[in-house]
Amino acid sequence: MRSRRKLRFRLIVTFTLFGFGLSALFAYAALNIRERVEEQLINSALQDEVDSLNAKVRANPNVAPPFDIVKGATFSDRTIYKAPLNWQSLGTGVHDLYETGKDGRSHHYKVAVRREGGIISFLQFDVSRDELGKRQLITSVVAAVFLFGLMSLVLGVWLSSRVLRPVTDLASRLRDFRRVGKAEALAPHFADDEVGELAVALDEYAMRLTSVVERDREFNSDVSHELRTPLAVIASTTELLQGSPDLTDKLRERLKRIERASRQATELIEALLLLSRAERRGPTRGETTDVAKVASDVIESQRPQMGGKPIEIELIADGSVTVNAPASVVSVALTNLIGNAIKYTMEGKVTVRVLDGRIDVIDTGPGIKPEDAEKLFQRGIRGESATGGGAGLGLAIVRRLCELYGWDVSLRPRPEMAGAISTIDFR
Repeated sequence: MRSRRKLRFRLIVTFTLFGFGLSALFAYAALNIRERVEEQLINSALQDEVDSLNAKVRANPNVAPPFDIVKGATFSDRTIYKAPLNWQSLGTGVHDLYETGKDGRSHHYKVAVRREGGIISFLQFDVSRDELGKRQLITSVVAAVFLFGLMSLVLGVWLSSRVLRPVTDLASRLRDFRRVGKAEALAPHFADDEVGELAVALDEYAMRLTSVVERDREFNSDVSHELRTPLAVIASTTELLQGSPDLTDKLRERLKRIERASRQATELIEALLLLSRAERRGPTRGETTDVAKVASDVIESQRPQMGGKPIEIELIADGSVTVNAPASVVSVALTNLIGNAIKYTMEGKVTVRVLDGRIDVIDTGPGIKPEDAEKLFQRGIRGESATGGGAGLGLAIVRRLCELYGWDVSLRPRPEMAGAISTIDFR
């Protein structure tokens, strides 16, 4: 799983690493340049001194050479054997030698040599004397690098806060709009910079989105109104016809089927309208809906869908469930689940079991594969054994209704035999 870091954190880390790396690079360059310049200066000074010493000895052999912080010695070609053994083969120039001193530690020496006119002059300089100063300098430079790194961290925190403040303000205003439910123009609150351009783009997007939502809302209202009217006429006409004394039992049963279909269509329109608005509405007057009663009505309305198949439908109430939701919403959800169970069961039994907090719909159909259970709740997806009409929208509608009211719907195969179990958990 890829870790997610806030933009401010990334800016702080980037700025700190940049400051630390730049300081370290500068420190390395400074130390390297110092060492090279020091090397060149010492070599040049030693060479000049040994040349001068050689010239004075050649001009006046009886005058002793000066002796200061450098160790000087002059020999002739005949007395060169008196010089230290490791000096005798050195040519004109500056050489680096490492010897063990009287203190038992290794010392770094620079020996300048000048051979001219039969006179060989040597100057020795103990470079180890500068090692302590060099170590102190390195320590100071390392401390300075860490100090600048810490300063980069502090500066990065401050700059990230200043740079991202408009972005944070923009996000805060967007969250406020979500709570209030009304979008206001963002661009006037920001400067004419990149964040301002983003605010302008968001304002334009909000305007287009608001326009689409308004058109969708108007369309839903128009459709709801235009469909409710003929359904109300059908329901009232059916009710009047059922009151006629000369109806036969067959006609009366058909009128009841028309009445149930009209009621189901009305409930479906109401549920789809709630889904289109993403609006959760409870029953009027604080009433609750008895799931077992709705399940009984749905079973009766679905019996004509059996089409003469040898199927038995049974309702078992092992508990009671009441929900704070309109009966139409529960009816639409159960109609899809029970209707699917009847559709895919060629023979056997469909059991609707009401338990404490949930309802199960159990069938003896061909069943489903466990890996396909979740896919069937997607729009347009139908089971492998599906036959006849259908667009694969029923379970998708059930899932959306359950998400709207905080319920959990699931589908799984029966473990002991062929068939499937669909469950709505209202808890």
